[in-house]
Amino acid sequence: MLKAKTRWDFVALSETEEQAAAAVARELGLAPLTARLLARRGILDAEAAGRYLNGGPELLHDPFLLKDMGAAVDRIRQAAERDELIRIYGDYDADGVSSTAFVIRLLASLGCRSDYYIPHRTLEGYGLNEQAIDAAAQAGVKLLLTVDNGISAVDQIAYARSLGIDTVVTDHHEPPVRLPEAVAVVNPKRTDCPYPFKGLAGVGVAFKLGHALLGRPPLEWAELAALGTIADLMPLRDENRILVRVGLDRLRRTDNPGFLALAQVGGMELSAVTAETIAFGMAPRVNAGGRLSRADIAVRLLTTGDPAEALRQAETLDALNRERQTLVEAMVKQAEAVWAAKCASAAESGMPEPEVIVVAGEGWNVGVVGIVASKLVERYYKPAFVLGIDAEKGTAKGSARSIEGFDLHAALTACEQLLDHYGGHQAAAGLTLNRDRLPELERNLDRLTRDRLSDEHRQRKTPVDLICLVEEADLEAAGQIALLEPFGAGNPQPRILIEGVCLKEKRVIGKEGKHLRLAVQSRGGVLEAVGFGFGGLAAQISDSARIDLIGELSVNEWNGSRKPQLQIRDLRVPHVQVYDGRGARDKRRALQQLFEAAGALPETGPESGVPRAVAVLLGSDPGWLEAASAYETAISSPNGNGKRLFRYDEWPAEGLDCSTLVLLDRPSCPDSFAAIVRSCASLEQLHALYDTAKGRDIRFPERTDFGSVYQLLRRMNRDTLPIEEALAAAARTGWPAETLGMMLDVFADLGFLKISDGRIRLAPNPERRELASSPIYDKAKRAADAERLWSAPCAELTDWIMRIRAKTSLTGSL
Repeated sequence: MLKAKTRWDFVALSETEEQAAAAVARELGLAPLTARLLARRGILDAEAAGRYLNGGPELLHDPFLLKDMGAAVDRIRQAAERDELIRIYGDYDADGVSSTAFVIRLLASLGCRSDYYIPHRTLEGYGLNEQAIDAAAQAGVKLLLTVDNGISAVDQIAYARSLGIDTVVTDHHEPPVRLPEAVAVVNPKRTDCPYPFKGLAGVGVAFKLGHALLGRPPLEWAELAALGTIADLMPLRDENRILVRVGLDRLRRTDNPGFLALAQVGGMELSAVTAETIAFGMAPRVNAGGRLSRADIAVRLLTTGDPAEALRQAETLDALNRERQTLVEAMVKQAEAVWAAKCASAAESGMPEPEVIVVAGEGWNVGVVGIVASKLVERYYKPAFVLGIDAEKGTAKGSARSIEGFDLHAALTACEQLLDHYGGHQAAAGLTLNRDRLPELERNLDRLTRDRLSDEHRQRKTPVDLICLVEEADLEAAGQIALLEPFGAGNPQPRILIEGVCLKEKRVIGKEGKHLRLAVQSRGGVLEAVGFGFGGLAAQISDSARIDLIGELSVNEWNGSRKPQLQIRDLRVPHVQVYDGRGARDKRRALQQLFEAAGALPETGPESGVPRAVAVLLGSDPGWLEAASAYETAISSPNGNGKRLFRYDEWPAEGLDCSTLVLLDRPSCPDSFAAIVRSCASLEQLHALYDTAKGRDIRFPERTDFGSVYQLLRRMNRDTLPIEEALAAAARTGWPAETLGMMLDVFADLGFLKISDGRIRLAPNPERRELASSPIYDKAKRAADAERLWSAPCAELTDWIMRIRAKTSLTGSL
């Protein structure tokens, strides 16, 4: 048995969904697996499937369905007609930068006079501020156009109006109860906005503004829409999916100097760019400017037409990103030290470990606290709040990241009396407060977490789209899964579960054997599976294991060969595993290695003891008695009540709850050993370290074989026969003398003959009787069955254990 790392979350398709998927597969010529994955995404007819797989910009919604879009367009056109200076007011993250760059290009195409401003993350913070508005007024700005911000800037927009500056807000964040009194507030999340898709990024809203102003979708800047949408973790559904698909397609053939330079410094191949490339290659570098310096660097990168200038900005961002990585690594260590101290303090006080991570430190860079919070969530799977303390101002400012089931925005709303500012959504949020209020905030958050999180929420979850067979995960299905791209937030790469497959091959690969490569098979075929970071599990998977795998199916191309491959995300072995160590030459060393593998013994000897979960069984083999004697003290507990070394006939009647059984000798009887197996409720492993019957004929004769020997004796047509002569004649049947001797004893037991004084006398008219009625036959048959079982291939022994455990589960004995 090998437990999964996570809780597997699977809901089967309904019968109606299965039928719809079958119909879609027939009509569109799709692999059944692909059609079922579409059904999992709610796509249940061929028309909808066609739109999903092949739909493009023609499916984009009317931009004027966005509340206030008409007013926003009118005011921007008015500014163009009057030659008024429009200032684009952006944000410092990748979505804000993408939005800013997008609108710069948009307004330039319309002939507008414009510039842009992005506040400094550390010095000014997020969103509009009065100092920036004063600067705009001094510069003669008449219209502020916010992108990716502004929805909560009620006071700031009122201040701008008092200075004669109009504001058009484009944003996608959660709106407050009171909206700012701007000329237009364009946000699909407004409660009074009828727009059919609420998941646009800030750059997505900017794209819709461009759509409305130009009278067509501005696809020439779709790369920017893709960058901001992916970087801001917006759901890749509906319009976002279309924007990202078009953007990725354009990126693969772009001549944009900024993206070309970004790819060059990051070692990215644009011809094969994916959403993952943007998320892990481009977005961190674009974000680095706003985190450690100014976001203007990234804006210049994305708007310049000069390749040399683009390369300079890209190199600057790349250097900042490396600096950011070093800074994050150091801060994570500091944050973990603070967290460890909190846990230790709680333990010393007899209190439970906090359910939420709240850590703060002076001098922590607020530009990377969100990344640090994400690292802590990944490591500890608890909601995490990481804050940098400004000692001079007496404030703490930071970011939070959450786990499924805990809404950060709702939690912060419940604590708003302690906060100066906050904002965000379920999974990510930002906050500012007086440093003295941190302890009270931590107490409140801990209470809210305990109230709102169930035990299921506290365990990492792996969602499963479908259960499929090995033969379904073929090259056709693997290739068609790519039709569901782009994958990312809201449209994750499908994860399939393949159950009960056997191992054909198992090996560790990569530097230091960190990764695992498997070939698994069923009657329907063979599938290759690779688990990055799973190399340590190789020794825990027996060769006879029946494995359940969750992974992502794709096409692996290598040296011109294409084949399906599963990237493992989690795995388990749901049955007792049998590890075959039979025939080990060095019995003592084999036993010691087993204990060492379990962390039980140092290499120097048995002094440290053996886990109480291990029980060792032995018979009378002197070799094992000698080897086991060295560990007898270690196997027993100090008080003498924890004996873990048993002869088979000494096994306690009440059973023993252990996870590992070690067989040093063959059990004498399958039935009695089955009872031992049943009595171990927590049994996970069985190690067979006994000798097999190599070189011995362990066959047992069938009924026809007994009949052949008996008829041969009768054909000799003699009243009595010397046993030696009878055995010599019967040897022509091919059975060894030992087996033939047992047959003669069975015949005697049934009254077919008598054996006396070394001679055999056949009964003239024996009564017909079944072989099974002979106690000698029964005993011999049981012994042969046992010998055959203990010498069987490991897979057969595993199957026998599985049947024993299955019967136990059905009867409720456990």
